[in-house]
Amino acid sequence: MPTTNQQAVNHMRLIINNVEKIIMGKQYAIELVVTTLICRGHVLIEDVPGVGKTSLVAALAKSVSGSFKRIQFTPDIMPSDITGYSAFSPKTGEFEYRAGAVMSQFVLADEINRTSPKTQSSLLEVMEENQVTVDGETFRVPAPFMVLATQNPVEYLGTYALPEAQLDRFFMKISLGYPEPAEESKMLDRFKGTSPLESLTAVATGEDILRVQQLAEQIHADKEINSFVVNVTSFTRAHEDVQLGASPRASLCLFKAAQAWALYNGRDYVTPDDVIEMTPHVLSHRILMKQEASIKKVSVHDVLTEAIRHAIAGIR
Repeated sequence: MPTTNQQAVNHMRLIINNVEKIIMGKQYAIELVVTTLICRGHVLIEDVPGVGKTSLVAALAKSVSGSFKRIQFTPDIMPSDITGYSAFSPKTGEFEYRAGAVMSQFVLADEINRTSPKTQSSLLEVMEENQVTVDGETFRVPAPFMVLATQNPVEYLGTYALPEAQLDRFFMKISLGYPEPAEESKMLDRFKGTSPLESLTAVATGEDILRVQQLAEQIHADKEINSFVVNVTSFTRAHEDVQLGASPRASLCLFKAAQAWALYNGRDYVTPDDVIEMTPHVLSHRILMKQEASIKKVSVHDVLTEAIRHAIAGIR
């Protein structure tokens, strides 16, 4: 039976509420992660240690009864640890594929900037095409598939900054931040015994997610919405303080995010407000500022604010 818009909204809200049992007081961040999941995208979570990044991913996987693997990125991790490798089998006399950590529906790339660029790049193919190639043979990852990577924005010693090509593969970049005192107090009560993550049960299935993903792609968007999205992204490319603006992939991601956000809010059509709401989360990590921008005190946020004003002026 096809999933209706209301059923899709219910699935999304059930997942969000379920994850909130573990990550309290961070509903908006969880909404963004679920929106990314519905868009078949990946999330970069940049935040300080101890705010629940790993728990968020584990709770999301449990909420949709999905398989989950965590990779602790260190300098000695090899690409084959991620993608898998071929090994000779004496029993069959042939080389057989041994699955790597990405052969899971939800993959946590913990502290992704602590491993070498060579290993980081091993995620490029799977994040774009949902497959890995080992010794010329291609293997599909299970669906739904999502990479959630974390990095510490404060500690830079012994880290390797993600190149722009890899940053562009992440659909969104979010931050959890510290909880409010009241929410942190509730957390102490809830976690003082056995972790509630152990008893968390699924509220949806992978098949439910696939149906909602298909439904989100059918949300109507006028040509004016297309123009609005392009006006936002193209403005970043022409800005005098920007060295590298948002890519065409960024335009597509922003469009899809607006569709999913419209669906989550119970509408079957996209509005400019949906695009505006998603813009900072989808575009901020894709824009590289010139060095002199810091002297002029111009930030990515300032550029995106200008871009939105420019796009709004274009529809009047």
